[in-house]
Amino acid sequence: MTLEAFADTIVPGEKRSPDDRAIAGASTGGGAVQAGAIELLETPATGLTDALDDYEQALNRHASTYADEHGLRLDDSVPPFVALPFADRTRLVQTLTGKEHQERELWVLLALFTNMAFDTAAHMHTTDALAAGHPGLTGMGFMKPGEDGLWRFPDFSYGKQLADPHPDTTPTGSPA
Repeated sequence: MTLEAFADTIVPGEKRSPDDRAIAGASTGGGAVQAGAIELLETPATGLTDALDDYEQALNRHASTYADEHGLRLDDSVPPFVALPFADRTRLVQTLTGKEHQERELWVLLALFTNMAFDTAAHMHTTDALAAGHPGLTGMGFMKPGEDGLWRFPDFSYGKQLADPHPDTTPTGSPA
């Protein structure tokens, strides 16, 4: 729940249900949580899986300290970071990722993976992510592949051909 709240602070989304506490509902549509941020963080390739419990504990300690410093009374039925209002979550994350914070690199790394889940669906095959309506890829208008599963770009991205194909290029576009 704490890591979901962190991910939702980085890329906000709408609540999954009225009683959702991790997602603040600060935005419409799917955010980082719906895009699979937790699934990506739990992927061994990130190198973070063994540290996720430590991240959760540290984030909650920082949230408790933040609440004490700002005179906030937190609901103890949820973890401290989850209990913070969205604006306070945001301010805390800004502090943790700020240039002066001694743990900055750790929090920036967590934020980068959260963004990666939303921007690229790095934990999924792209065609599967698009078929599932991945909120980040669909939100930015990522083009779906052709019926054969391949991406082709009939229009040049700069509006003109920048170079001639190599003379040994096959009709399918592969170098000979």
